[in-house]
Amino acid sequence: MNKNNYTCGIDVGTNSTKVVVMSFDKGRREPTVIATGISETKGMRFGYVTNVDTVAESIRKAVKQAENILGIKIRRAYISLGGVSLSSIVSTGSVIISKADQEITNLDVTKAIANSEENLDIPNKKIIHTIPLGYKLDGKDIYARPEGLRGIKLEVKTLFIICLKQNMEDLITALTLAKIDIEEITASPIVTGNVLLGSKQKIAGCVLVDIGSETVSTVVFENNLPISVSVFSIGSMDITKDIALGLKISLEEAESIKLGSVIGGDYSKKKVDEIIEARLVDIFELVDNQLKRLKRNELLPAGVIITGGGSLVNNIADIARNQLKLPTRVGPIDNSLNNKFKVRDNSWYTALGLALSEDSEYSSDSSNNFQGGNVKEVKNFFKSIFSQLLP
Repeated sequence: MNKNNYTCGIDVGTNSTKVVVMSFDKGRREPTVIATGISETKGMRFGYVTNVDTVAESIRKAVKQAENILGIKIRRAYISLGGVSLSSIVSTGSVIISKADQEITNLDVTKAIANSEENLDIPNKKIIHTIPLGYKLDGKDIYARPEGLRGIKLEVKTLFIICLKQNMEDLITALTLAKIDIEEITASPIVTGNVLLGSKQKIAGCVLVDIGSETVSTVVFENNLPISVSVFSIGSMDITKDIALGLKISLEEAESIKLGSVIGGDYSKKKVDEIIEARLVDIFELVDNQLKRLKRNELLPAGVIITGGGSLVNNIADIARNQLKLPTRVGPIDNSLNNKFKVRDNSWYTALGLALSEDSEYSSDSSNNFQGGNVKEVKNFFKSIFSQLLP
């Protein structure tokens, strides 16, 4: 693969592994998705790698599908990492300004951020992203970049997005076995947020809720920066199981009923709605508790954006709105985004965002700059392979 012309994103989820390959040919006005691949993920639970070999085989199968469309081998890719081991923690650090004239330099800022990392106590954890949230100079908040200002003591408040070190190492091993070199690893909620959310929503304050098969991940944005990432061990499969138990039917029938496409049987719609609502209330209670810990419950003007494979459940937006007391919608902020990308399944946005990582116009720097979100039109996305994207 010519690195200068193509990028590849691989999203290894608990339920499925998705691959998106994008072309950045200079002769084209817009980047274009030119290949995809999908396979059932085996060897993962709740985002944890439980069997490295079977995860590697899942990656190989999805990559092979994309390679068959491309006609060339995929050697490198941007990778997402999610699962219940993913979380965030805030720490503070400080430094005494080193220059005689007390002017703050980039070295002072770097030292202050490093000091905030030194103050962490996170055994067995690995830092994925380091994001400065705000600075103080001599005890007063500053809203400009600190470099060039003068003072005695610089303080920084830093968000660290972390995961279990072993899980990251196992994922890296699986990709190595699949003969994929890693360009960069990004936390799944961050990359999804960069695709779905605009800077206006991130500045005002919003929460992105990604409902997967076995996990629900959230990322809260404010002032154009992520301020919290959480993952819960509950997902859309729990709704399917509840329906199967409540109606005494197979999981396959329960899944169809959950998505509103009943394939037989005479089931009370009222009972089905009650079962689904009960589990969704559980999910949004977890989200609400997280917002309460951040003191942001009912205080995010841009509201709730729901995505992921589990976002297709009927009435999910209404239930979330009632539970969280915030404006709520399913899918991207931009109503035209689904049409632009022709995405039929919200679970593809993470892989799409990863494939866009190479172009700064479409993505955010993994450590300090989270300004992305305005994604331009990409033509002919997933053309002739819509069947892969149907839930």
